[in-house]
Amino acid sequence: MVTGGASGIGESTCRVLAQAGAQVLIADLNGEAADKLAGELPGARGVQCDITSEASVQNAFRDISRLDILVNNAGIGHVGGIEECSLEDFQKLFRVNVEGTFLVTKAAVPLLIASHGSLVNIGSVAGLIGIKKRFAYCATKGAVVVMTKQLAVEYPTQFRANCICPGTVETPFVEGYLEKYHKHEKEQMRVQLNARQPIGRLGKPEEIAHLVLYLCSDEAGFMTGSVVSIDGGWTAA
Repeated sequence: MVTGGASGIGESTCRVLAQAGAQVLIADLNGEAADKLAGELPGARGVQCDITSEASVQNAFRDISRLDILVNNAGIGHVGGIEECSLEDFQKLFRVNVEGTFLVTKAAVPLLIASHGSLVNIGSVAGLIGIKKRFAYCATKGAVVVMTKQLAVEYPTQFRANCICPGTVETPFVEGYLEKYHKHEKEQMRVQLNARQPIGRLGKPEEIAHLVLYLCSDEAGFMTGSVVSIDGGWTAA
């Protein structure tokens, strides 16, 4: 299962896992987009799921008899420091990025224990370092990082839990940010975003997806509780 699986990193992850032979359950708030992608992938199925709703999550898991992999990818962002962040904004980000991850993981844990499966949370460099104008986002992704570590400690032999922390990746998420906050200077800001990564470019969704595949493979069988940066060198400085 990949949450937020119909676009961006989630879509690429679904494609890469399907290519490797997985039967992918594409969970997304946009059920139509999930079904469309599922139609392109062998053995895939789309399911409309609002990860902030316990009833919706339980419905998504209702017909799942076995689960080997869970990728908690769904999330939202917010631009602003603490002074620009309203209580409503702050609560909304925690509702999606933290509570949503909690609800899906809680539903998946019995299945992951049964299969000795693999959980991968998609965090962010924002969960590892402070980033200007990302107060709420940093707070939520920091929570995701520590939630991952706690699960690895709680279930050390039952299933593996790891966290990927990408830098800025070229996705509809980033395009939406540029459209909302830099509509009249998109290309200038795109250049700045690329330059912010020491490697000189944004990440590609498929690069994150292939790291997900590795973490879920037998070759990564000794990895649990790991927090892996894939950020073009951003956090190395």
